[in-house]
Amino acid sequence: MLAVIGGAPDRFAPYVDLYRRAGDEFGTTAQPVGTHSPGFVASTDEEAKELFYPGYKEIRDRIGRQRGWPPLRREEFDAEVDRGSLYVGSVETVAARIAHAIRVLNAGRFDMIYSAAGTVSASARLRSVELYGTLVIPRVRELLAERPAATAGATR
Repeated sequence: MLAVIGGAPDRFAPYVDLYRRAGDEFGTTAQPVGTHSPGFVASTDEEAKELFYPGYKEIRDRIGRQRGWPPLRREEFDAEVDRGSLYVGSVETVAARIAHAIRVLNAGRFDMIYSAAGTVSASARLRSVELYGTLVIPRVRELLAERPAATAGATR
């Protein structure tokens, strides 16, 4: 599993390539690559961002203090949601971003991390999980079938 917790998934593709080349070089079969990233699904992009941001900022700032990072700015959060490692938004937005990550990483699995939701209510987190399982995953599979990568798999 490749943890993509900051930055666009595209920047991690060289690591997956290196892993596969090392397997070839040493005569072993590389296991399928999976990836995981934080995410949250709601009815709309704006709702998802507004619900997720406060708790995510709290967690990110706590970790940042330990690692010497400055406090998270809203602009950084928005950039991670738009093209980075946060899969936050509506069903269609999140599904499209996951399909892209699976393609560029040639991954066989994508797991969404729910624990980064922080202060989001239990009912909103449960709704996010429900949307992910019932709508996002099937939509990702549809998107991958429309334009599959060479050996990419579907999410589970």
